[in-house]
Amino acid sequence: MAVSPSNLALSVSLSHIFVAFLLVSLCCSISPVLSNSSANETQTFMPKKEFLKLKRVNDYLKKINKPAVKTIQSPDGDVFDCVLSHLQPAFDHPLLKGHKPLDPPERPKGNETAETGEIAESFQQWHDSGESCPEGTVPIRRTTEKDVLRANKLRRFGKKPIRHLRRDSSGNGHEHAVVFVNGDQYYGAKANINVWAPKVTDPYEFSLSQIWVISGSFENDLNTIEAGWQVSPELYGDSYPRFFTYWTTDAYQATGCYNLLCSGFIQTNNKIAIGAAISPRSSYRGRQFDIGLMVWKDPKHGHWWLEFGSGLLVGYWPDFLFSHLRSHASMVQFGGEIVNSRSTGGAHTYTQMGSGHFADEGFGKSSYFRNLQTVDWDNNLLPLNNLHLLADHSNCYDIRQGRNGVWGTYFYYGGPGRNIRCP
Repeated sequence: MAVSPSNLALSVSLSHIFVAFLLVSLCCSISPVLSNSSANETQTFMPKKEFLKLKRVNDYLKKINKPAVKTIQSPDGDVFDCVLSHLQPAFDHPLLKGHKPLDPPERPKGNETAETGEIAESFQQWHDSGESCPEGTVPIRRTTEKDVLRANKLRRFGKKPIRHLRRDSSGNGHEHAVVFVNGDQYYGAKANINVWAPKVTDPYEFSLSQIWVISGSFENDLNTIEAGWQVSPELYGDSYPRFFTYWTTDAYQATGCYNLLCSGFIQTNNKIAIGAAISPRSSYRGRQFDIGLMVWKDPKHGHWWLEFGSGLLVGYWPDFLFSHLRSHASMVQFGGEIVNSRSTGGAHTYTQMGSGHFADEGFGKSSYFRNLQTVDWDNNLLPLNNLHLLADHSNCYDIRQGRNGVWGTYFYYGGPGRNIRCP
């Protein structure tokens, strides 16, 4: 059939309209996929609240993750950045602008401890990579977006939950098995801490074993310096025991943080990474491993130094970060702590402390601290006197003290959490 010019023109016009309609439809159908290609389109298709949260997270990551001279991939999945010493997070603190890391301080007198054949120094798992950070840098565990998003609130990331504190160390949801000394002036503390991998059954709970150096009123002006190992799925995203530090000068409210997640602690060592997984770990009826830790006040400059293992100086907390601890500590505490969130119908948590076994099981089964000492005003290491024991939920976690010629003052502690006597 013949087609007239007018009909042909109409057909072409309709074809153009149909093609244009298809292009518009296709564009609209794929635009959500393409929306991730730019920040403006992300904001268009992502809820504004979520978009702003991710922006805050990324701004925080840019601030906390410093430029790296070298990057090391750990076998456990962590990434460690070798950061020039003067660029580490500590120097973001307004009081530390222009500050240069100090030379090593005088160590306390009597700083030698006996070792036994069954007990060896624990190492950090990132060293299994065979890589190390060059001189003039410090290794810093890279913080990821996943790390930050696990926290309930961005502003509380890297901080302990705010809680009411009492001098007996107990607090809402926090349970302890500890020994402590008070009533004197203390200038440091030292111990060897048995390393385990206790089970933590809720992602917002943790299990830790540490030394506390404490001063203040236990209300709004509590000062603490803390160091030890912890298992914290919320903070690290796994169940490895990790070497950690903490400090606060206002009872955990606004100041201080874990590790290097805020400005304050100045790291001086290129071989130790704070927040790194510890390996090897102790096993039930198997080999036992512990880490030596010492915190003490430098008699010359007054800063609080941290030593890890056999004489490795990690770094220091400048004295001007603190109020009460600027002069000395009034209490020193050693032991374990867990968080009991009662997330399973109000029942006690199954989160373990130490090895997950009670103190009376002893060596190879229960977790221990050994060679407990404090530092006096004249920079002498002294054995503990007038030691107090506290297990604020002894049917869940308990503690038992001892003393001998090899271990000095020691104690076993811990437990399984929920059991027939701890419902």
